[in-house]
Amino acid sequence: MDIRVLYIAEIVGKAGIQCVKQLLPEIRERYSIDFVIGNINGATNGTGIGKNHAGYLHKLGISVLTGGDKIYYKKDLVDDFSEMHYVLRPANFPHESPGRSWKTCTVNGRKITVVSILGYTGFMRIHADNPFVQLPFLLERLKKDTDSIIVDFHATTTAEKKTFAFYADGKVSAVIGSHGRVQTADERILPKGTAAITDAGRSGCINAVGGCSANAAIYEYLSGIPNWTRGEEPTKETLPELQGVIFTLNDDGTAKDIMRLREPLYKD
Repeated sequence: MDIRVLYIAEIVGKAGIQCVKQLLPEIRERYSIDFVIGNINGATNGTGIGKNHAGYLHKLGISVLTGGDKIYYKKDLVDDFSEMHYVLRPANFPHESPGRSWKTCTVNGRKITVVSILGYTGFMRIHADNPFVQLPFLLERLKKDTDSIIVDFHATTTAEKKTFAFYADGKVSAVIGSHGRVQTADERILPKGTAAITDAGRSGCINAVGGCSANAAIYEYLSGIPNWTRGEEPTKETLPELQGVIFTLNDDGTAKDIMRLREPLYKD
């Protein structure tokens, strides 16, 4: 039986959470979604995610929450990471890192595994292992449970995300790029059956910079003072929307199709 998967692009601040709360039920029904994944790297105030927000988004219907370079930015989540079985940190983090990096779920009688992986370039504060070297070792373990493996590849450059997708083609069901917070228009099924998109975008305010205040971002460039502002508030002027991709998995773990999703919070 085919499985329809919704991947919700990086949820940023209150606006992103509000988009999930109001739009997810209707999207699930309209597209007959069987399984929901969401990236939460900026869910709490635009940077990282707190324990309460993680629990809330899970209750709203997101089965697996993937992180990225900011997964440990909120102490309350780090302290209780072992209890948050549905929150993933990157698999190529050091072995001493708390939490889990993949989760296998049963969907309509089939097992599907979601794994979080961090890109190799551009993250100056984090020393993760080379994802290209780590992937074969990961697959050796993950494929003992299922051939349906979905990778959230959290990376800074489009070149690395595209390269990793081709490297993983035929080895996993989907490679969904994240971190850029700008949706790319290159969703496709690769030659060996893997669904891929360079960046799924963001769920939050579009009339903003990465979901956060444009004025604060301008001031950062003018002053050199880091932008610690919260995500923009969800108003008609800030144009909040839920972004992501929907893809269908065949019985053998290959992808049948993939489409981009952009659903505005305010319809008029």
